[in-house]
This record gives sequence, C-alpha cells and structure tokens, in this order.
Amino acid sequence: NTPSSFKLHPAYPNPFNPTTSISLNISNAGMVNVAVYNLMGQAISTLTEGYKDAGSYTLTWDASSHVSGMYLVRAETASSVSTQKLLLIK
Repeated sequence: NTPSSFKLHPAYPNPFNPTTSISLNISNAGMVNVAVYNLMGQAISTLTEGYKDAGSYTLTWDASSHVSGMYLVRAETASSVSTQKLLLIK
C-alpha cells in the first residue's frame, strides 16, 4: 500500500512530555530528512535522514534532554517540505 501523496501527520500527543510520535507518508522513494528545530532555527535533533522507500513511517522524538517550549519539526523530500509546531511541557 503506497501512499498517494507526501504527508506529515500531526504529532501525537502534542503538547507532550517527554516523547511524541510523528507519522509520515512518502509517495516516492528517495532521500528524506526529518529534523526538529528550536525557534532560533537551529537543528537540535534528526529523526531520520537518508534514503527511504515509498511508504508510511512513524518516528518518535524523545525530548527528555530539552527544555520546555515550542519546537518545529520539518520533513523534507526532493519534491516536498512540511513543517509543524510541537509543544514540550515539562
């Protein structure tokens, strides 16, 4: 079952403490980068990076070593980019 389009699903749970799961649909095989950024635009965690086959993936971010606050998760393929907000509450 290959997804028909690229989609970054909403993280669950969000707000979260200390882990959240993010589902990602990739419609075409290729290079994928999913990273978490702070509000200053600095990459603080890479959830996945490299070649992925088309399909559905679930990624987990363990933010136990980070401070409470707003973060951005950005998923990027050769043809698509999607970003969403994450709220870590400790």
